Amino acid sequence: MLAYPIELTPDDNGTLLVTCPLLPMVATFGETEEEARLRAADAIETALASMIDDGEDIPVPETTDPKAVHLPTLTAVKVELYRALREAGITRAELARRLGWNRESVDRLFRLDHRSRFEQLEAAFHVLGKRVGVYVEAVAA
Repeated sequence: MLAYPIELTPDDNGTLLVTCPLLPMVATFGETEEEARLRAADAIETALASMIDDGEDIPVPETTDPKAVHLPTLTAVKVELYRALREAGITRAELARRLGWNRESVDRLFRLDHRSRFEQLEAAFHVLGKRVGVYVEAVAA
């Protein structure tokens, strides 16, 4: 699971200001804590997508904070694929060559707003010498 800690700060207009210490570009708000957390997830995904597009390092959150914002599993897998690609020191063009795919198909694997098929993601990890695992955990009621 990919979860980023957030800070909720009451604002002077009755809303909650949301920031993410690991991603300084994230700033949003919500009328309620639930709304603020939903907007935080969207803002964090937007920031991560921008960082991937710009070829930046993505900070690894090391948190056990139960209030951290959990991102969708597909987003987490794509972020991990991006990290694996950077760790391997190869380009997307080289990944496309190794997979035997066209470049656009590979580029979609790194677009957080694209619903990539899991089989495609697994294939990309495989050529990078990685394997994807899945686990399920109980959540607090």
